[in-house]
Amino acid sequence: MTGKELADLMRKSPAECHMALVKEYGRYVYGIIYNTLRSCGTKEDIEECASDVFADIFMKCKIDTTLGNDIKSFIGTVAKRTAIDRFRSLSSRANHTDDTDPDDMQELVSDFSVDEHVDRNELCRTLLDKIDELGEPDSTIIIQKFYYNRNSSEIAERLSMTASAVRVRCSRALEKLRTLLIESGITL
Repeated sequence: MTGKELADLMRKSPAECHMALVKEYGRYVYGIIYNTLRSCGTKEDIEECASDVFADIFMKCKIDTTLGNDIKSFIGTVAKRTAIDRFRSLSSRANHTDDTDPDDMQELVSDFSVDEHVDRNELCRTLLDKIDELGEPDSTIIIQKFYYNRNSSEIAERLSMTASAVRVRCSRALEKLRTLLIESGITL
C-alpha cells in the first residue's frame, strides 16, 4: 500500500483505511514491538503499544498525505520509535514483571531488521540515482547488464549499437559510477 493509495482510501472511508492498515501491516508492527518490548513488557503492553502505533499512523495520515511509496518504512519507523519510548517507560518501573509467554509470540518474531532494511533501501536508492546521473545510454547499459543480466550483444541490439561499443561504454560508465559513489561517501 502506497501513501497515495492510503490517502485515497482515507478520503473514501477512514474506517476502511484503518482496517486496511492493520490488516496489511499488523504482523509487521507487532513483530517490531515484540522484539523491542519482550524483555520488559507484558502481552498487554505490547498490544497497547501496537494500538498506539496504528492510532499515531492513522492521525498522521490525516495531516500528511504525501507519504509516497515509503509507507512501509514510515510505519516501521513509527513502530520502532513508539516501542523504544514504551521500553524506556516500562524499564523505569522497578516493580514490573514479565508475564509474556515466549511460545505465544514465537510465530510473530522474525529476523527482519528494520534498520538494515532501511539502510539497504537507502543504498539502493543512492545507487540508482548515481546510475541515472550517468545519462543515456550509459545508465541503460548498466541497468541492462547488472540488473537484467543481459550480455553485450543483447544490449547492443536494444540500443542500436555494436557489442564492442557497449563493452567500452560499460567499462567507462563503471569508472564514472565508481567516482560518483566515492564522491557520495560510498566505498566499494
